[in-house]
Amino acid sequence: MASICAPEPGGRGRQPLVLAICCLSVLLAGLDTTILNVALPGIRQDLNSSVTGLQWTLDAYTIVLAALLTSAGSAADRLGRKRVFRLGLMLFTVGSTLCSFAPTTAWLVAFRAVQAAGGSMLTPVAMAILTHAFPHPRERARAIGTWGTVVGLSMAAGPVLGGLLVQWAGWRSVFWVNVPIGLAALLLTTLHIPESRAPHPRRPDPVGQILVTVLLGTLTYALIEAPGAGWTSPPVVAGLIAAAGALAWLVPYESRRDEPLIDPRLFRSAPFSGATATAVFAFAALSGFLFANTLYLQGDLGLSPLGAGLRLLPMAALSLLCPPLSGRIVGSRGPRVPLLIAGAGIASSGVLAALVTRFAHPSPLLLSLAYALFGLGFGFVNAPVTATAVAGLPSTQAGVAASIAATSRQVGAALGIAVIGAAAATGARSAAWWAITGCGLAVLALAAVTARRAATTAAPPPTKSSPTSPGPGPAPVRRAGPVREGA
Repeated sequence: MASICAPEPGGRGRQPLVLAICCLSVLLAGLDTTILNVALPGIRQDLNSSVTGLQWTLDAYTIVLAALLTSAGSAADRLGRKRVFRLGLMLFTVGSTLCSFAPTTAWLVAFRAVQAAGGSMLTPVAMAILTHAFPHPRERARAIGTWGTVVGLSMAAGPVLGGLLVQWAGWRSVFWVNVPIGLAALLLTTLHIPESRAPHPRRPDPVGQILVTVLLGTLTYALIEAPGAGWTSPPVVAGLIAAAGALAWLVPYESRRDEPLIDPRLFRSAPFSGATATAVFAFAALSGFLFANTLYLQGDLGLSPLGAGLRLLPMAALSLLCPPLSGRIVGSRGPRVPLLIAGAGIASSGVLAALVTRFAHPSPLLLSLAYALFGLGFGFVNAPVTATAVAGLPSTQAGVAASIAATSRQVGAALGIAVIGAAAATGARSAAWWAITGCGLAVLALAAVTARRAATTAAPPPTKSSPTSPGPGPAPVRRAGPVREGA
């Protein structure tokens, strides 16, 4: 990633404001991750949505977000970070407003895509703005730590806040809450965020962008529609063929580019590939877990939206408390131990949920334990994923690696809603819990193989755009300092 411009003179006085504005933006994106799940039964009843429609309501956001994250960061480096950040806030706020007035499920899905286009410009650009505003490493680490705490807080508060809003004012209110936050962040950005650009930004890659979007969209379409239409139905087969064709074109095309959107050569690094796959499995488990629990708690058990949100508090609390501890362990002992804890927590949660939910009147204590185990596992996963993603790569490629790791999280979320949501939709709730267990076991296996090899795996050959990168010879990796959530 290209170096950023130097901060403006006298910019230290506005650092707290810049941090607050970036935290507001990530509050928007973080709340949207968990707050909407509690509202799904209300959407289903009010808009007469099918379960497939609910899956698309969630996946329209995650697919667009995953497809645009890397391009949004590059566009901000090229066009100006303040400009792109403001555009993202405007799109997210407008999209949230439109979602709140959606008359049908199809319109809601379309408006969620608008919301996601704005959301893709928030998190990566906010990180670049923070890096520009806090040039000194120690100050930057504290700022990123605060920023990461807001990420955890937003995810923890989402189910309870969503339950309160839905019970008090209906499902549309979960989108209303974004509007005042978005407008406040937009006004403060206009007044207080300095403009910055990268001196040597990456060139656009429109063909790569189209191929990535087609790959994610058609694959997700096939996975969501297959349980109802059948795997041999023409639309599903066409979706799978289109996804395979996009992937077959994407890899050689990106390999030939000087500045690719996604460089396939990065995946020659075992730690990087392992971190990417770990993020996919972990976030597939999260999105599937939230979706399946929404249908279970409010559908099977008949709980109110607030009651369902309160039941998820053990998961939310540990998702908030564990990341700082995970970061400290990564800094002192490396990523393997936190990843093993993450995989064990997610897998054991799926097993316990599969056993407990078989009963008509499940034990509230055992359900809370299942949710706590999931929160424990998920709370330990993010810091080591980020650290492992860059462990076997030259420092010049760290920014690209972090961007791809962020994209893989959204890809996992989309696939989790498609696959685990499909299992939950067919009434085979136990299949959903066992799929979550499988995701946890995959995280365990990847931790045992790729995290152990992180210190001995050679970095991939330098890309054409990075002639100064180290060659493919052995590259010992220094142990990183403490990693904070949200970095």
